[in-house]
Amino acid sequence: MDRRELAGFLRSRRERISPADVGLPAGPRRRTPGLRREEAAQLAYISTEYYTRLEQARGPHPSREVLAGLARALRLSDAERDHLHHLAGVPPGPLPGPSRQVRQSILDLLHRLPLAAAIVTSAINEVIAWNDLAAALMEDFSALSRRDRNLVRRAFLGPEPQGWRLFGVSDADAFARNSAQRLRATAARYPDDPEVTGLVQELLAGSEEFARLWASHDVSAEPTLCKTFQHPLVGLITVNCDVLDIADRDQRVVIYTAVPGSPSEEALRLLSVIGTQRMDVPR
Repeated sequence: MDRRELAGFLRSRRERISPADVGLPAGPRRRTPGLRREEAAQLAYISTEYYTRLEQARGPHPSREVLAGLARALRLSDAERDHLHHLAGVPPGPLPGPSRQVRQSILDLLHRLPLAAAIVTSAINEVIAWNDLAAALMEDFSALSRRDRNLVRRAFLGPEPQGWRLFGVSDADAFARNSAQRLRATAARYPDDPEVTGLVQELLAGSEEFARLWASHDVSAEPTLCKTFQHPLVGLITVNCDVLDIADRDQRVVIYTAVPGSPSEEALRLLSVIGTQRMDVPR
């Protein structure tokens, strides 16, 4: 274990991440770039004292579980994750959990779709990237915590602004059913990931509907080709749904488009101008 190199590497990775990157509020003036040590520790599910000792080159030999938490918290690439393991003297093994790092080419794609609302979801259905029109159509995801960006959690545990389940989509019940089925398949792929197992336990404890669906052991989700959003400002918007799988990251790009010349296309055009102004309206 190379404690000095490990300490420097952790510090450099922590300082490059902004609070907004991981769903944390910026808060008051910061004395250090990037995340604070206590924030990195919280995201990695370890104590602040333990993390501080690692950055000060005086920490104990980290376990695979600790390294997995650090890699996830610091949003390390696959190459950086392997480097972290080598510095810690622990040979890298299979990826422990779902990736949240979105390729730059995918981020560029989202913003090249001016008349399409597009999001990227992780293997646990967390929205990890989006374009402006998606924020206007669904939710200003930048104003939400990581917890509230998870669509399967939103589907079963809320909140439900204005009494609408999951942004008022017409297929909310079908989405909930499909998301439970996908989560069961995800749990099988990542059986040792604490975020995946924790999400499943939270949903089992908080939703009878999820518990019933989970007990069915179904893993074959039906594709959704079309859905209608109930928007508080422009009303009903019917869109086609296309999904692109990013196999190497276990992620999905979901693209919502309206039929050309339809009232829904005009509504999307209006939303592209309005943006997320509705977020300022008290609920």
